[in-house]
Amino acid sequence: MKLNDLQATPAWTLARRAERMNPSVIREILKVTERPGIISFAGGLPSPQTFPVAEFTEACAKVLGNDGRGALQYAASEGYGPLREQVAAMLPWKVEPSQVLITTGSQQALDLVAKVLIDAGSRILVEAPTYLGALQAFTPMEPEVESVQGDDDGVAIADLAAKAPGARFFYVLPNFQNPTGRTMNEDRRAALSAAAAQVGLPLVEDNPYGDLWFDAPPPAPLTARNPEGAIYLGSFSKVLAPGLRLGYVVAPAAIAPKLLQAKQAADLHSPGFNQRLVSEVMQGGFLDRHVPTIRALYKSQRDAMLRALEREMTGLGMTWNKPAGGMFLWARLPEGLNATALLPKAVDKGVAFVPGAPFYAGEADARTLRLSFVTATTAQIDTGIAALAATIREALEAR
Repeated sequence: MKLNDLQATPAWTLARRAERMNPSVIREILKVTERPGIISFAGGLPSPQTFPVAEFTEACAKVLGNDGRGALQYAASEGYGPLREQVAAMLPWKVEPSQVLITTGSQQALDLVAKVLIDAGSRILVEAPTYLGALQAFTPMEPEVESVQGDDDGVAIADLAAKAPGARFFYVLPNFQNPTGRTMNEDRRAALSAAAAQVGLPLVEDNPYGDLWFDAPPPAPLTARNPEGAIYLGSFSKVLAPGLRLGYVVAPAAIAPKLLQAKQAADLHSPGFNQRLVSEVMQGGFLDRHVPTIRALYKSQRDAMLRALEREMTGLGMTWNKPAGGMFLWARLPEGLNATALLPKAVDKGVAFVPGAPFYAGEADARTLRLSFVTATTAQIDTGIAALAATIREALEAR
């Protein structure tokens, strides 16, 4: 008798949370954009032109030369001490390094927050629309996700106040939000902070884009107004390089130990070598010199896309916003069109975007779409927006 004759087919049984995991719509779209000749406005990738390769080359030599064995060894789960001190020092409110936890990208911070704060059936609040990666992190924990409405100035306070009682937390991106690019103004932030404090609603503030302002910095973070009532997420991906996979979370003392324990269970620690590299590169105020170059580049690309939209879309019934920073522009198709249905037709003409529907936790606006302007040249923006306009014209004529 052969061994195979004695083996039964494995009876794999997925956990209920695994069944709730879904592939990233954006990642699936990015596979399409790998086709030769596709101009992609789909990805949320920073421009590789902004990566400080020379500075990291020098930092590698210094880190390995100063303490190469230590840099290549296991490290503390909390993160590299000097880097945590640097993070605490650069935030605009009093933060102790002990409150800072270095994470493997801010996406891991979302995962840790979900594990620590969400029970099956508990209710959480998000913006409408919101960051798709947050929905992916939260959904496997089986919460009831409720959307809070808003406008170009941010969250609708009356809607938040009505939905806040009993919610575990409100996840919010006040600065150059992904996907809409909108920024919450000062009055709305003050009202949001007051409303959350009044009912004891914790905030989870995600701020990966806050340094990428074009003309003026955004108002102070929500967390700065009530540090004990908020968890703050940041990232080095947009100001240095995403390949390092480093972010951070700043949490009140009541929450920080549990986030650390969840981190230890997830991956022991984020790459210690990478942390030392970032700490070394940041010496001497490097970010103060480097980030303005990113802002200037992204502003010029935003302006190029706005010019192209004005030139190509006038008269089609398309609308769009003018983000004051960040990487994304939010648009809405003419009445009767569906962004998801339009995407393959646009790809056939050589241009890709992200439909807006996956960014909604509740009822979606099927006409919305996200355009990223930071990885395309001006010529590509002109060509891509012209192709998108041609796609829309054909779709309108075919109705």
